[in-house]
Formats: sequence, C-alpha cells, structure tokens
Amino acid sequence: MNIPIRSVRFDYYGPMIRPHRLRTIAIAAVFVAAIFAGLTGRAYAGTEKHTSRNPTPDPADMQAALDAELFYDILLGELSLRSGDPGAAYALMLEAARRSGDEQLYRRAADIALQARSGDYALKAVQAWKEAHPESREANRYLLQILVALNRIEETPQLLRQELAQASANDKNALLLMVPQLYARASDKTLAAQVVEQALSEVVTDPATAPAAWVAIGRMRLAAKDYAGALAAAQRAQELAPTSDGAMLLALELLENGQTQAQALVDRYLAGQPKAELRMAYAGVLLNLQRNAEAEKELQAVTRAKPDFPDTWLLLAALQLQKNQLNDTEKSLQRFLELLDKADVDAATRQRGQTQAYLMYAQIAEKRHDYAAAESWLKRIDNAQDMFSVQRQRASVLAHQGKIEQARALLRNLPGATPQAARLKLQAEVQLLQEMQMYREAYEVQSQLVAQNPQDDDLVYDLALLAEKAGKPQVMEKLLRELIAHRPDYYHAYNALGYSLADRGVQLEEAKRLISKALEFAPGDPYITDSLGWVEFRLGRHDEALRLLESAYKTRPDAEIAAHLGEVLWSIGERHRALSIWKEGRRLNPDNETLQSTLKRLGVRL
Repeated sequence: MNIPIRSVRFDYYGPMIRPHRLRTIAIAAVFVAAIFAGLTGRAYAGTEKHTSRNPTPDPADMQAALDAELFYDILLGELSLRSGDPGAAYALMLEAARRSGDEQLYRRAADIALQARSGDYALKAVQAWKEAHPESREANRYLLQILVALNRIEETPQLLRQELAQASANDKNALLLMVPQLYARASDKTLAAQVVEQALSEVVTDPATAPAAWVAIGRMRLAAKDYAGALAAAQRAQELAPTSDGAMLLALELLENGQTQAQALVDRYLAGQPKAELRMAYAGVLLNLQRNAEAEKELQAVTRAKPDFPDTWLLLAALQLQKNQLNDTEKSLQRFLELLDKADVDAATRQRGQTQAYLMYAQIAEKRHDYAAAESWLKRIDNAQDMFSVQRQRASVLAHQGKIEQARALLRNLPGATPQAARLKLQAEVQLLQEMQMYREAYEVQSQLVAQNPQDDDLVYDLALLAEKAGKPQVMEKLLRELIAHRPDYYHAYNALGYSLADRGVQLEEAKRLISKALEFAPGDPYITDSLGWVEFRLGRHDEALRLLESAYKTRPDAEIAAHLGEVLWSIGERHRALSIWKEGRRLNPDNETLQSTLKRLGVRL
C-alpha cells in the first residue's frame, strides 16, 4: 500500500488548537524536542573549536538549528501522523530533513513510510538520506534492508560492501554470519546467492574474514538448493579454520538436507575439541535422521563433558523413551528437572522445559498402561500455548485404552478455526491413527489434508505411503508418478516407488532405475542404498545385495535395514550372523513393522 503524498507547504501558523488535543500535542512536542536537542547539540559542537576566540555562537549556525519554521513542520508532521494522515507526516518530515540535512529526520521520514507499509516511499526517503550523507553507515544499512525487502537484490552488492568496509575488525565476522538472514526474504534465492558472492569477493580473500565469508556463501547456496556449491563452501571454510563453528553448523544443515558427504566435515570437527553446544546440535540432527545409536553416543559424550547442561538430559530422555528404556528415561528427566530448577533462565523457558518433561512422564505412564498416572502428569500443564500438545497426548492415552472414537473427537474439537489450526488437527489425527495401525482411516484423513492443500508435495507423498499401507498400491503408484512428473527433483518419490515395486516383486528393472535415480540426487544415502540392495536381492544378485546392505547398515544402523540385511544373510546360509543382525535391529526399534513381518514370514523367533 502506498501513502497518499500531498505537496504540502505551510507558510502560516495553522488553526487554533482545541483543548482536547493538548495531550496529543504534548506527546508530539516531546518527540520534536528530542530531535531539536540533537540538532542544537550538533550546532554547538560545530562551533566549539572557535569558542576560545569567539565565545558567542555564530548566529547563522543558531538560525539553522533553531529555525522556527523547521520546528513547526516537524511538530505538524508528528500531529499529522497521530491524527491518521501518514502521507502529510511523511512529506513534512522529509522536507524538514532535506532543509536541515539532519539524519534523525531522514530516518523518521523513512520510519513513517515503513509504518504505513509503503516501501517505495521509505526507499525514496532513504535514498535522499544516502545522497545527503553518503558515508552514513545507518543510511547505508537502511537502504540495504529496504532494497532486499523490495526484492531489488541486484542493487545491493555495493551497499553490502560498504557495510562490511565500515564494520570494525571485531564485528566483521559476526556481520558476515548474519548476511544469509538478511537475504532470507529474497524470492530469487539463486540471484541472492550470486549477489552475495559478488559482494564478498574481497573479504573472501582476507585470512581474517575468509572462513566466515565462505560460511555465508555456503548458506546462501544452500538456500538456493545448490547443494554441491554449499558443500564446497563448507569444505573451504573448514580448510581455512578447522575449528570453525560456522563450518560445522553449515555441515549439519547439509546433513539435514540429505547431503551425506558433509559427514566428513562433521567428523573432522568432532575429532578436535568440539563445543558441547555443537555436539548437542549434531545429536539433534542425528535424531531427526533416525540415527539413534549415534545420537545417544553424542549425548552421552556431552553429559560427561558438561553434566550440568539441562537440555542434554532432556534430549537423552527423549531418545531413551523412544527405545522403551523407561527407567533410564525417568532418571534423565529427574536430572533435567533438577538442573532446570537451578538454571538461570526466564520463566517462559522454564515452563517450556517443564511441559516437555511432563509430557514425557505421561508417555512413560501410558506405556506402562497406568492411564491414571498419565492423566495426572498432563494435568500439571496449565499454560494455554501447550494445550494442543496436552490434548494430543490425552488422545493417545484414550486410544490405547480402546477409546479410539473418543480420542479422534478430542482432536477434532481442539480450539482454532484458522486453516493452519485445521491442518494441525488433521495431522495429529493421522499420526494417532498410524500409531494404532489404522491405516485405512489414516489414509482417509490424509486425503482430507491433501484436498485442503493440493500443492503441498510433502502431504501428497505421505498420502502415497499411506495408500500402500491401506492396501491401495495402485493409488500409491499413481500419486508417486504424478509427483515425479510435477517435481522431477523430489527424489524421495523415486525411492519410495522403486522400493514398493521391488517389495512386491514387480517391474524390478524399472524399480532399480528409479532407486538409482534417487541416489543421483542423494549419493550415499543409507536408506536409498538399502532400497537398491533390496531390489538387487529381488533380482537374485545376492552378492551385490549383501555389499549394498552392509554398507547401508554400517552408515546407519536401523531396524528396517537390519531386517533386509538379515534376510539376505539368512538366504545364503549365514543364519547365525542373520540372527545377530536381527537382534541388533530389535534393540534399535522393537516396534519396527518391517522387522516384525520379516521374522514372522520366515518363522524366526529371537
């Protein structure tokens, strides 16, 4: 929206002031007085060097600082703004800024435009400010931020260079690490990455700033989905500074995006003297990637290095709960709450931590079938913002007591009528139905989600997987082929379709082509490698299947990969080793359906 700007010029003193407006005027006058204090200070500062020879300030300087018309225009501008006329306020303030040359007035004019959501007028004010004060760092920063917000990215390189040039040596690296955040709103991520790389061409050759500059470039490339370029930047940053926190964080982002080559960077960082906080971050990534055994190893290392770090115990508890180590989970939660009670954190942080702990205690009670205890823990959570999580857990408790319809009704009746709230409620219901292995019902609810969000490829992908579990393989195949046609880079769809064909023993050569295509997008991914090993097994190529599955399991010990590897070993007569692998898989995840069905189909009891 643009501010309606009028050509305003006031050569009179305006109407009589009514008594009921005195408070508004007083407020505006305080602001104007603050501005004039700055103006006056600068006027006197400009005359200080002459004071010893001439104690009387130059009348011309005083006239410039204390011009009555200028004061009146500023006051009237503030009054116009408060009375709902931002256009007049902007015009008056910008005119006052141009007449006085004062930076504070230029900034005020820009802020008025921004407050009215008029980026174009804010840009005009800041451009005038920059023209009047070309070396002003604040004007430069304002102009840079506004151009990025207006998606005029190609105009920003010189401004970014100036910002870096004017930053102190101590501040440059911190500023570089903030650059990706500055450009995060750019719609053309590829252009933004190119512009930033161009702007950083000098600092990237300076040994003092090069590591941070390469991290910034890497994060920009990652935002543009240039994974190879981002990895190269992370490698360069780590070569220049092996202990760089920024390079480690970039490597973790790459890992989360399926770039397994970044693991070498992580391992190199961990071989030194890693910070406990970054080790924690790595453990979080491992948990998201379902590399639970490695995550536990990292968390145990952090508890030894920094035993008084509360968050470590909470993450460890979550992992132990997932592994059904209920007694260990309780001990970790108890330690977490003890440390949280002593920690110097604000009330909101303390409450969030307690809520997460209470939810886990409720899950422990549910797993022990002590539903009264579960409800008791949930009742301890009384803050409104966590009610969704509480009710979702309460629904799980009901479902495990056989009250599935009551549980679903509880989720559907959660407060919130916005599209986002509706989506969250449906997703919670799908998750509950999946936990209860009610796949047909989960498929139906997921179909509602997709109908409401037809352009969301992730939701369509999840619907395809549920279609297969619901006994609709043709629907799954149709959805995945449509997704591949729509998003040729959505490699999860290639892998899922290829694995499904292989698992059903049909179209095996096509299944191999699909999975190999997925591996081109995510080289070395253990789950996709597992799929390729499985299709090779189905094709009767046992040696190649064994090689691939052993590689996948070594990279990521996982119950499903263990199921496949164990079956290959069983089929070639290495039954003792197969049993060992299956037992490991059951320890990793005793509820894994693939492992359970494999053992049942082969008549194996562990």
